[in-house]
Amino acid sequence: MLQLVNLSNYHTDNALIGNSPEYLQAFLTQYKLDGLEMMFCAPWDTELHQRKWLQGCHLRFWPWWLDFWRGDQQALRREFASEEEIAACYGGTTREAWLDIYRDNIRTATAAGVKYLVFHVSNARVAELFSWQFHAACREVIEATIEVVNALAPDIPADTALLFENLWWPGLTLRDKELTAMLLDSVTHRNVGIMLDTGHLMNTNPDLRTEAEGVEYVLTTLDNLGSYARYIRGIHLHKSLAGKYIRYSQSNTGKLKAAYNMEEVMHHVLKIDEHRPFTTPAVKNIINYVQPEFVVHEFMYRSLTDWEGKLSQQLQALGLMHNGI
Repeated sequence: MLQLVNLSNYHTDNALIGNSPEYLQAFLTQYKLDGLEMMFCAPWDTELHQRKWLQGCHLRFWPWWLDFWRGDQQALRREFASEEEIAACYGGTTREAWLDIYRDNIRTATAAGVKYLVFHVSNARVAELFSWQFHAACREVIEATIEVVNALAPDIPADTALLFENLWWPGLTLRDKELTAMLLDSVTHRNVGIMLDTGHLMNTNPDLRTEAEGVEYVLTTLDNLGSYARYIRGIHLHKSLAGKYIRYSQSNTGKLKAAYNMEEVMHHVLKIDEHRPFTTPAVKNIINYVQPEFVVHEFMYRSLTDWEGKLSQQLQALGLMHNGI
């Protein structure tokens, strides 16, 4: 079982590690980590993010993409002010242009020698993030995801695992065994699995109030997947107990605006998707149940001190860190 942390090569994350491979090596060594799950947002600096540390790659993702894939021009015109904005978002105005962004991302990950790729399975229009009234059901999102992934399958090496990540928006939520099975059984790339995101799963139940309740909910959900639970090969390990905010948000849909800027969207999403560390030893029950190949300690961090504090808390809960190390 590899113990990893998430990192991107966005300039703010580069600054976080002082643009220093020596510092990154010291960080991984200090916390006895096996490496990184990277997100490539820019060209790969092979000196800063060295190949020896790169175990997985979180592929780029678009929270709203289904209208573009379907060619729904009417819906796109409601979301974007111009054709140029659409092209800027998706790399062009055709399916192939958008798929080429994924292909380039996959080529970089392959060159980095990663063992797995992570693919988000969800879709929601901007306004729907606030209204909670979604135009597409989980089945529609999964059916379209199968089309996208099968178009990309020839570019994914056979020995690279493709792991589908669950979210709380329409798509793969892991709460429907049939839909989970349909996704896993229908993609042509056969080296597939699930990247269980514990915080995202907890966000599907706003009644959760404690970590212990969250752990039990995760375990019950996995139990309900039956034999398909064995497809879980990795875990994005963190907690979200945002039920109060979710209920508040759902009850205030009468105050919706006509449009939201990116700052408002990110503030809203991060109020739901907290990415906080587990502090209860009960979290070990999830690890013991899944027996994953990869555990990614996935946090949102404001500073290096914040990141180290969250990582230390979760490692302590797992019994992997004592007396400060």
